[in-house]
Amino acid sequence: MNKPELLAPAGDMTKLKLAVKYGADAVYFGGRFGLRAGAAIDDEFLKEAVSYAHSFGKKAYITLNIFARNSDFNNIKTYIKQLEEIGADAVIVSDLGVLKLVRENSSLNIHISTQANVINKFTAQEYVNLGAKRIILARECSSKEIKEIADFIKDRCEIEIFVHGAMCVSYSGRCVISNYMTNREANRGECSQPCRYKYFTSGTLTEEKRPDEHWAVEEDANGTYIMNSKDLCLINHLDELTACGVTSFKIEGRMKSDYYTASAVNTYRRALNKEDFDFITEIDKSPHRPWTTGFVFEKNDNLFIKHTNQVSTHEVVGMCLGGNKILQRNVFNEGDELEILSPGKNHNLTFIVKSIKDEQGQSITRANRAGAVYLIEIDGISLEPDEFLRKKCVNKEDL
Repeated sequence: MNKPELLAPAGDMTKLKLAVKYGADAVYFGGRFGLRAGAAIDDEFLKEAVSYAHSFGKKAYITLNIFARNSDFNNIKTYIKQLEEIGADAVIVSDLGVLKLVRENSSLNIHISTQANVINKFTAQEYVNLGAKRIILARECSSKEIKEIADFIKDRCEIEIFVHGAMCVSYSGRCVISNYMTNREANRGECSQPCRYKYFTSGTLTEEKRPDEHWAVEEDANGTYIMNSKDLCLINHLDELTACGVTSFKIEGRMKSDYYTASAVNTYRRALNKEDFDFITEIDKSPHRPWTTGFVFEKNDNLFIKHTNQVSTHEVVGMCLGGNKILQRNVFNEGDELEILSPGKNHNLTFIVKSIKDEQGQSITRANRAGAVYLIEIDGISLEPDEFLRKKCVNKEDL
């Protein structure tokens, strides 16, 4: 079997560069017409982003997956030409009208978004007939269904699935709650995530035509989270999914931190390279909600959790700038034991902070100004730029 592509989120140029450095084979990001309005790369940087990925032999896919309204199409047509000119490797679309526009006005490769919710082989075949080069299957597909779809379309089209990150409680992300509650339209990239809000109820939910059926809702002093999903993590099942015909593994998270990007890409890269790690222990070091395998296996996990807090076994304290200079994120002290997140040989090495100096060269014992640059003294390790430092932390919630 060929090794599948590792596809990473790039919410901005910093995250794009980290994704490349930490081992992604391809990156995806959006501009004006993607479904993460808060993580769009400005038009002026799109060419730079694509060129940067290409300079390292990586591919760059652009999200063009809003559900377009009539008023969008003139601008989309111009945008398609721009993406073709800068050399985008593919556009990700969910709308049939947008697909038609791309096909008739460019030579761009077309990837079908997960929001098109492809869950059967006949729909997949129709998208292939319409020119799709890749289909990002709905997260509701089981491994059996993935294999059936991949076998049915065989070598005519690639199969991509999400393997890691936040799960939307609605079907393939088609949600309108945000529209009603906050006037921010989820299917145009502005979701306010009301599924994470606290809700209050009398203890059970009952539907009027089913008076004998009751849905128990547990509630504490903080309310209840009746739509709050766990996070997806399939890192221990990559071989099974490769055998099903998956050709690209996608990590969710364009809105998340650069530390998250580096940590997730690093862990999945090492898993695909079959390095000797306990990968769940490794991925637990990055902030997340409790893990689920989602719908991939016949017996589904319990998807819902009673809180919306993110947990992790470690806390990032800083990003290395080179020469033992640290861009601080969270508090650390002289004498603390820190661990290195690295794409190279320094990964998971630990050391004791022997001393700390601030930007004025003054010796201090506590680094506590987020965004400040500190110089630390350590023994035996040379820190590399773009490595991250983290320390163990205690969680109040169960992992």
